[in-house]
Amino acid sequence: MQRRKFLNATGAGMAGILAASSAPAIAQSQPEIKWRLASSFPKTLDTIFASADVVGKRVAAATNGKFQIQTFSSGEIVPGNQVLDAVQNGTVQCGHTASYYYVGKDPTFAFGTAVPFGLNCRQFNAWWYAGGGDALMNEFYADYNVRGILCGNTGAQMGGWYRKEIKSLADLKGLKMRIPGFGGMVLAKLGVVPQQIAGGEIYSALEKGSIDAVEWVGPYDDEKLGFNKIVKNYYYPGWWEGGPALHLFVNNKAWSELPKDYQAVLEAACHEGNTMMMARYDAGNPQALKRLVAAGVRPKAFPKDVMDACYKATLEIFAENCAKNPKFKKVHDHVMPFRNDLITWMRFTENTFDDFMAGAKK
Repeated sequence: MQRRKFLNATGAGMAGILAASSAPAIAQSQPEIKWRLASSFPKTLDTIFASADVVGKRVAAATNGKFQIQTFSSGEIVPGNQVLDAVQNGTVQCGHTASYYYVGKDPTFAFGTAVPFGLNCRQFNAWWYAGGGDALMNEFYADYNVRGILCGNTGAQMGGWYRKEIKSLADLKGLKMRIPGFGGMVLAKLGVVPQQIAGGEIYSALEKGSIDAVEWVGPYDDEKLGFNKIVKNYYYPGWWEGGPALHLFVNNKAWSELPKDYQAVLEAACHEGNTMMMARYDAGNPQALKRLVAAGVRPKAFPKDVMDACYKATLEIFAENCAKNPKFKKVHDHVMPFRNDLITWMRFTENTFDDFMAGAKK
């Protein structure tokens, strides 16, 4: 009996020693990998830029520092609107950017971030994570040698800052406006002259008078960028960005060479970055809007004739692109029915609840 106890104890002890000794070996077997991440955003925009930082810090923490991602702000390696190109050609392994910045290459890119009168944040997450959006968009992104991982959302945006009031559709004629993506295409149809300007260069363009209007995100970021120091007319809603998503674009070769456990860590870190960005905007926008109004900013809703005309022009552009671009049509025909079903559902729940609370709050 004593001998059996001794053998059992010895066996248990040896198993413990082997387990302990194998742990460092496993850790040592993990390769040391260092990536560079190019962001489309300046460091001053701590909500958007910080999402990429969240990814880098989480990846390092989860791999005991073996997998490092160094983040560079817009302009440090490449201009903000060239991040996709840098990832595609391998200048950097990954980049944090908005897919719709690249609609000049193919309008289908817009669906990866936002199209006018499209999905809100929750709807986009549903489509991407559970509705087939991930696989569909990555089938498209593969043509550009990148993989897209969802990594951030601003929620519904404001409609921007304008030197002059927008009282009717006629006030859009000849307006030079900083607006990227599909929204710019729609407004161009109504007489606006869209300007593609990266985040870090917008204030200067507005201050110099190179543009008449600018849209960015919402009160928290817009206050930091100081647009209210130049103009006071602040319109809503940003119908072209009901829930614009951001991505971490990863070079396909870099992704394929990444160990599977590192791939899983990176995807989980991006998921955290996606959740964190929306939370920070929801926490920061209300107080920022109060401060802006106290400083003389005048929030105003777009006139109905402007909204109606923009919606009509959007449907026309959708039809035009579907007719000539099979890739665009494939994504459009997938996401729009999904959106319509969610709108119907949310009319019973979210919208009714929100409308009641807006009238009941004290």
